[in-house]
Amino acid sequence: MLLSKVLGVIVIARNGDRSSFYQDPFTYAASDTSTTALGEVESHALGCHIRSTYFDSSSPSYIEGIRSDLVDNNEVKVRVKAGVEGTVVFDSAIALLQGLFPPTPKNKIVLANETTVVAPLGGYQYVPVETVEPGNDRSLESWTNCPSFDKHIKQFYTSTDFKAKAQDAVPFFRGVRDYVFGRPATLENAWNIFDYINSELTHNKTFAHRLPPTFLEQARHWANYHENGVFSDAEITGVGNIAGRTLLHTILSSLERISFNGDPLQFMLVETTYHAFISFFHQTGIIVEHPEVAGIPEFASAIAIELRRGSPPDVRDFLRIKFKNGTRSDFKDVHVFGHHADIPLTEFIYRAENAAINSNKQWMEVCGIKSSATLDFLGVPSPTDNFIPYILACLALGGLLFSTVKFMRKRRAEQRRLRLQGEERTFVPVMDQKIRLV
Repeated sequence: MLLSKVLGVIVIARNGDRSSFYQDPFTYAASDTSTTALGEVESHALGCHIRSTYFDSSSPSYIEGIRSDLVDNNEVKVRVKAGVEGTVVFDSAIALLQGLFPPTPKNKIVLANETTVVAPLGGYQYVPVETVEPGNDRSLESWTNCPSFDKHIKQFYTSTDFKAKAQDAVPFFRGVRDYVFGRPATLENAWNIFDYINSELTHNKTFAHRLPPTFLEQARHWANYHENGVFSDAEITGVGNIAGRTLLHTILSSLERISFNGDPLQFMLVETTYHAFISFFHQTGIIVEHPEVAGIPEFASAIAIELRRGSPPDVRDFLRIKFKNGTRSDFKDVHVFGHHADIPLTEFIYRAENAAINSNKQWMEVCGIKSSATLDFLGVPSPTDNFIPYILACLALGGLLFSTVKFMRKRRAEQRRLRLQGEERTFVPVMDQKIRLV
């Protein structure tokens, strides 16, 4: 398969660096956070790397036939998670796109008077971005407001393994208590402890000088254990994999478009948070062959799913999956479903399609939401709510058609009326006239 050609690529990217924020360990409801200049630089660097890998015709992974001098919006699609960490994810996507499609003087237009106008900022390229709001589309944030997932978290916390690990972690959490300023130092809160320490070490010089050696590594270890347990399940269809299951819908539908010769799509970017990475690694069996990728990926990490056409005699379509952990590493092959090489597209679809959550209605069923009243309580619209805009549009269209018919009938009546030469005047009785004050 080394001679295979790349037909298209799906990139799943994590946001760049941000200020620390809090996630409720039982519901994953979170506080606000903000992007940092470091995060924007990390995402921009990722965009540059993706460009050199897939949009450079001299690269062995060049996407065959894709336009690289100027973005073709028919060939490129971008979806951005707009829920928890939404502003950070959006900013990271824009920074990545700036690296992927840098300003170029070719982004210009020649007017009728032969004046050449170059886009602002030296030919900045504006790429449309689709923000995915969890209130309308649960595909990029499926784990919040999900009762079944909340139950899964509680079951993990009461498991024998978790209780044993909590005992093992007591010395660390007892020692770190003085450095987290009142935050609960428990295994249930491991992610928040790690995120706070990691953020302070990056941005707070005084904190960096005070924190004892190995505390960051220990915090990461326990956070990795925690997040692996929360965002995974024994079965690919388990609710613990819900973050990956909704992501699979986007992956499979995009692969269908890329593989279809009549569809111009060749590159898909999904900008999201770390949660879906963990589930995807577990449900596809990547961590079995590559245990080093288990846990929380670094900022600006990326998964690249390449659709490749095999060389003769086997000209089937295959998937080659790569992972890049942060800005310091390069893309490395990772293998799914027990394969040690590229996997046939048909086999990947066969193994993954039954686990995919394809609609808000199916998400409701998986989460155990049985009525619209429950949805209202959770602040999530029911599937029927999605039809309201269409109903309103139909009513508006009906009103427009009615007004048009009424107007045409009036015009036809006027045309049938005898018209005399000269200006028409309308007689207004004096008694009906109103006095106007100027």
